[in-house]
Amino acid sequence: MRRWLRFAARLTALAAALAGVLLAGAYFHLRQSLPQTSGEIRLAGLAAAVEVVRDPYGIPHIFAGNLEDASFALGYVHAQDRLWQMEMSRRIAAGRVAELVGAGALESDRFMRTLGVRRSAEANLRVLDAETRQLLESYAAGVNAFLASGPVLPLEFWLTGARPEPWTAADSIGWAKMMAWDLGGNFRNELLRMSLARTLPLARIHQILPPYPGEQPPVIADLKELYGTLERDAVQLAQFAPDNDGLGSNNWVVSGARSASGKPLLANDPHLGLTAPPVWYFAHISVPGANVIGSTLPGVPGIILGRNERIAWGFTNTGPDVQDLYIEKLDASGGYLAPEGPRRFRVIEETIRVKGAEPEKLQVRVSRHGPVISDVLRAAQDAAPRGHVIAFAWTALADDDRSMQAALRFARAREWDGFLAAARDFQSPQQNMVYADVEGNIGFVAAGRVPVRKPANDLKGMAPAPGWLAKYDWDGYVPFEQLPQSLNPASGAVVTANHRIIPPGYAHFISSDWQPPYRADRIQQLLDATPKHTAQSFARIQADVVSLAMRELLPQLLAARPRSEAARKALALLAQWDGAMAPERSEPLIAWAWWRELTRAIYADELGEAFRANWLSRAVFLGNVLSGDPALARWCDDVRTPAVETCEELLALSLEAALADLARRHGSDQLRWRWGEAHAARHEHRPFGRQPLLARFFDIRVPSPGDAYTVNAGRNNLNDEAQPFANRHAASLRAIYDLSDLEKSLYIHSGGQSGNIFSDHYEAFTEAWAKNEYIPMRTERKTLDAEPHQLLRLVPVR
Repeated sequence: MRRWLRFAARLTALAAALAGVLLAGAYFHLRQSLPQTSGEIRLAGLAAAVEVVRDPYGIPHIFAGNLEDASFALGYVHAQDRLWQMEMSRRIAAGRVAELVGAGALESDRFMRTLGVRRSAEANLRVLDAETRQLLESYAAGVNAFLASGPVLPLEFWLTGARPEPWTAADSIGWAKMMAWDLGGNFRNELLRMSLARTLPLARIHQILPPYPGEQPPVIADLKELYGTLERDAVQLAQFAPDNDGLGSNNWVVSGARSASGKPLLANDPHLGLTAPPVWYFAHISVPGANVIGSTLPGVPGIILGRNERIAWGFTNTGPDVQDLYIEKLDASGGYLAPEGPRRFRVIEETIRVKGAEPEKLQVRVSRHGPVISDVLRAAQDAAPRGHVIAFAWTALADDDRSMQAALRFARAREWDGFLAAARDFQSPQQNMVYADVEGNIGFVAAGRVPVRKPANDLKGMAPAPGWLAKYDWDGYVPFEQLPQSLNPASGAVVTANHRIIPPGYAHFISSDWQPPYRADRIQQLLDATPKHTAQSFARIQADVVSLAMRELLPQLLAARPRSEAARKALALLAQWDGAMAPERSEPLIAWAWWRELTRAIYADELGEAFRANWLSRAVFLGNVLSGDPALARWCDDVRTPAVETCEELLALSLEAALADLARRHGSDQLRWRWGEAHAARHEHRPFGRQPLLARFFDIRVPSPGDAYTVNAGRNNLNDEAQPFANRHAASLRAIYDLSDLEKSLYIHSGGQSGNIFSDHYEAFTEAWAKNEYIPMRTERKTLDAEPHQLLRLVPVR
């Protein structure tokens, strides 16, 4: 018996050893998926040799003889460092994720196929000028040169069984278009208005979706009368729309009159969903006549945000209303009704391949307004209004969208006129572009294609419109010359933070969904507090975590009457707090947990089944409800109960609910609660961030400050029951450009240069980003050569 026990023990040890050997072998094999960053590689497709200098941060500095070879090299290094991210990006845009992960992705694939981003990208390619098409083809050739070298693929390919196909120019355009999708989503509010019209009068709909602070609600048609019973599918469709409550970005620029150097300073921090790897990839391209450095999108050629030797530029989202929903009335023949009579849908047959299952056939219908998105759900035919469908109009789906052409030209502009010339072709998404140059000029333009609504349009893009009535059709687009813009304003500064950027009396409708001005007001306060600015004072502004929204709401919260000792302690802490969302404090966590429960208590009853998809912080609405106005205080009454609840009751009860929830999550000692830990910035991997075991290895997490309304933004998702305070949407990068010496410019993004979990550069920037630290934005070859670096020469095959 002992002999058999010894034998079994030895067998177990042998099995463990073999398993260890296999794991070690797999590890060392997958380590070979890390890129070659030094030496020489011979490649077909180059006209001349290209040198790629990688600095200590893993940033490639590409020195080439022409722009086509530089684009080729950028494609090559993007594929070296971010191949899986690029694979997922193009599959998301094309509606091909189910091929990798199975039926769980079918719903989103159906929607993307219906939306037609890939079809639009292919159409756009045909209208771009020859130079832009050549740069896209050169970039694709660089990606494909890497694929042709037979590399060891990153771990994600092995886990999913995927194999990358050759890259195409349409792949690049498709992913750029998905950025426009992520920055849009105003049709969510259209759907919410349509859904609420069943039970609420228009005045109350305007309360929960309030106008910009200080403005009156727009005069629009009575929605209940307009729709009758045409609202039933709105809740289902809303799940696909990005929510934009509290979302946004910051940029600002000051002239030399307001800087210590006498030259402009420009800051930019675009706020996007946090992903692992991050959205951005830093790169530097140097060719005769152009020397540009900044942020690229893996999968897209060129520097999207950055600076060259003469200018710097930064973007924030304007937030225009460029998406409209149309209710199309069906006729007996299977077509739909247009103002001039019946029309036929354009029908597109799609086949969606599904891992582990049979392919699925999908028939896409397209009306004169756009794709019929109410067809994407299995239950849509039962849920949609009888005899009607819902079509989607979006400027980014236009066949003549030349935004990619503009994006590749900004970096080569040398002065304001050249920058404006590039901006003319930028159509989607509309962006607030701030500009500065070494001559001392500063400027701003809100470039993008914005539809003109007819004077008779009594919905103004705020709710789904009857598609058979011509008055709701778009009437062209706002001319570029009439878009908001300025050069060298008298104030010596421009600030944009997704707030209202149009002056009083502006002739055109841009949006009814501007973000409230909390961040913009705070930036302006901090700019005005310092007479002469430096890069360091700009960095302090980007790091600011004072929440003006929370400061505004605090007096109303503190009026609550505590119902327990825990509530009394919490109120005592909040009474001494200044509204700074600092990571080491407990007060921000108490306040946001309270905010979360209060919003649930106030409007979950009125929204019903639409609540979870629209559970947002709604700072302006919440402040209005608690202001004491009786017309707004009625939101505190729970319409599901016979009793009449008051706001005073809801304040007390929601505080108790919040404290009980925090005690379950973090223990009962309030002084040990930490905002930074609960509000950890979670960079979610696609698709493994949704697999708990794999997420531990692929996701990136770091404690972080801020909230949705701070300059140093960090937005949480209230409807995430597992992690309701986790920071999911924040500054994807921060950059500060010093026009007195552009080599002193600074930047950082939220992750690392590599998308390979075996790389030291996978999350190399994350700690510094969370602490609002920066790295230098250098381009001079002598400086790069003097520092530790790796030199890779890409040599053409002769």
